[in-house]
Amino acid sequence: MITMEIPRSVQLEHAAIHAALVDATAAAEPVGAAARELARVLHPHFVREEEIALPPLGLLARLADGGDGTRISGPETTVVLTMTDALKRELPQMLEEHARIRTAVEELRRAAIAAHDTASERLASQLALHAQNEEEVLYPAAIVVGELIRVRARTSND
Repeated sequence: MITMEIPRSVQLEHAAIHAALVDATAAAEPVGAAARELARVLHPHFVREEEIALPPLGLLARLADGGDGTRISGPETTVVLTMTDALKRELPQMLEEHARIRTAVEELRRAAIAAHDTASERLASQLALHAQNEEEVLYPAAIVVGELIRVRARTSND
């Protein structure tokens, strides 16, 4: 049986962003309003990421090791490929959501700068970098996990 958990570092980063965003939503206006709008667009995106994009990343270390522990059975292969195929299919939508998130992040940044709210300004910077990391590293890595598992499943059936 395969254990496919979101890597701890990614879990902690999402938790830190969520906690900082909760704090920002309680800030005085206009920072609080900007943070609430950001939370509105960010929440469903984070939920979907945690369903399809991030769990396959939990397999990266095992796959990189290349030993017998990387063998994945039919049912587990199906679960992983379902996630990564959904990610590939939904990637354009995920990137469109990132564009909306970037707009909301920029609104929060502007409001935070005007209010001299350094914590909310830091959150905006953290979220901008987080989205860039997802686009450049995490999403492609999750897709590669699926493709590697697909290839290994084919070769083990030959």
